[in-house]
Parts: sequence; C-alpha cells; structure tokens
Amino acid sequence: MPYAITLIDIQGAAQRIAGIAHRTPIMTCAMLDQLAGRKLYFKCEQWQKVGAFKFRGACNAVARLSDAAAKKGVVTHSSGNHAQALALAAKLRGIPAHIVMPSSASPIKRRAVEGYGANVIECQPTLIAREVTTAEVQNRTGAILIPPYNHPDVIAGQGTVALEMLDEMPDLDAIVAPIGGGGLMAGVTLAAKALKPAIRLFAAEPLGADDASRSKALGELVPQTAPQTIADGLLTSMGDMTWPVVRDLVEAVITVREEEIVQAMRLTWERAKLMIEPSSAVAVAAVMTPGFRALSGMSKVGIILSGGNVDLTRLPW
Repeated sequence: MPYAITLIDIQGAAQRIAGIAHRTPIMTCAMLDQLAGRKLYFKCEQWQKVGAFKFRGACNAVARLSDAAAKKGVVTHSSGNHAQALALAAKLRGIPAHIVMPSSASPIKRRAVEGYGANVIECQPTLIAREVTTAEVQNRTGAILIPPYNHPDVIAGQGTVALEMLDEMPDLDAIVAPIGGGGLMAGVTLAAKALKPAIRLFAAEPLGADDASRSKALGELVPQTAPQTIADGLLTSMGDMTWPVVRDLVEAVITVREEEIVQAMRLTWERAKLMIEPSSAVAVAAVMTPGFRALSGMSKVGIILSGGNVDLTRLPW
C-alpha cells in the first residue's frame, strides 16, 4: 500500500517553507561521540522557529491552504510545540488561529501561543474534551483542522529535516529520532529511504510511553494508554498515516528509562552546550544504550534534536 506522502511531497514542502523556516545546523561533540562509541551528528531543531521541528509541518500545511480556505483560519488542539508552531504559521500568513489547550498546559507555552496572536480556548485536560472543544470551534468558525502529526502536509514538512541532513552529510549510516505521534519519524524515514535506500532508521521513545515499541513488536498499532514520562512531547499514539511507515521502514524502536533521559539531557547541556528538552534527550539517550552501541555497520549517526522548549523553573536535576 502507498504511504501518505512521497519524496516529491517532501521536496515540495522544502520549496514552500524555504526562507520561512530556518535551515538548522548540524553540530558535533567529541565527548558524546566517545560515550556513544561512534560519530554523532546533531540536527539542531531546537533552533527552529518556535524552538521545535513542529514549525516545518505547520508552516507547510498553512502554506498549502487555498486563499478561500485560509481566510476561515486554522484550528488544532495542542498543549505544546504544535500549538506554538501553528499559531506562528497562521500569523505569518495573516489568518486566524484557534488553539484548544487543556487547563493543565504550561503557562509559559500558553503565553507563547497568545504572543503569536492566536485565540486560545481552554478545555478540560482529557483527550475527549480536547476533541469535542475543537469540533465546536470548527463548527462555529469554519476553521480548517491542522492536526499535530497525522496529516500529509504536516508529515511532508517534518520530512524536510532529512533532506537537509543528507544534503549536508550524505554519508550518514543511520538517523535516530524521537517518536510520539510519529509525524517526524514518518517524514524523515520516507525522505531518507527515498534518497538513500541503505540508510538505517531508528525511533527512540521513553519506556513509560512505549506504544511504538509495543506496536513494532506485535506488528499492529497499539494505542498509547496512561503514559508517564518527563518527555511530554512523546505522549501521543501514532496515527494511521504514521504507523505504516514505522512498521515497514524503521529498523527498531529503542526505549530508554527516565533516568537515562535526564542524564542525556544534562550531558547534552553540559558537554555539547546544546539546550534541549527531554523529548530530544530521548534520542540522545537511545544511542548511548548498550543495545544500540552493540549494533555494527554504523560509524556516522545523525540524531534529530527535536526541540528545546524547556521550563527553566522546573529542571529535572
């Protein structure tokens, strides 16, 4: 069965967001190389607009809207980086953005969304409440729903990360990225495999939110249930557009413990001087695990640092 998008869609997204989204740099750190036992190349999406890769997908999705549709505005439900990404993408196009945020959302993130000019609608902190409130806003405003990951234009936008990585480092043997809903992992995998079929793809996730690992083991989509992890960007289940890519093309899903996430986050701050959020640290922690270190045939590994939106009043150390 065909996947939701192809390389052509990702290349189109790259042209669409060029000059709007940042082309983020790739950084290295000798100490982290030593700990991982191979050369690591960090794609710094914490320096993307809104501090996360999410801006790529939101920007592409908003840019793809017709003028008639765009006038109605966009809507989504999100407590984090997608909320900020869609708010900014809408602001740059000059259209309304309605963001449904749970009452439990970080005040810092809510202020950021409001700072981009979006209309924030608060709801109870349950998935049902978020979906019902979003549907009500859609019915009332006619706004176009842009979900955080299970959407072709969003996945295509996220895939532009891999285009940039392989343009700069064509000899990468593997790419590791964190996985929650799977938009980043799916987009990066489809782009990377199309450009370099032999490249190896690995997803990284917290042990306390291991639906991707369990899905991969069973060969069928296992919904997320009661996830508990410091990596709050990885709490969602995969969707019907992202799961098939992970099922077929991702070599393995590596799980890491909470203490490994915190240690990797601190190491990256202290030694590489890269301020990343816990979700990014999951990918760093994954390449440090004995299981990953034991894999052969990979001397150069790209790691996607997915974001850097950290609440500095609540550091985990």
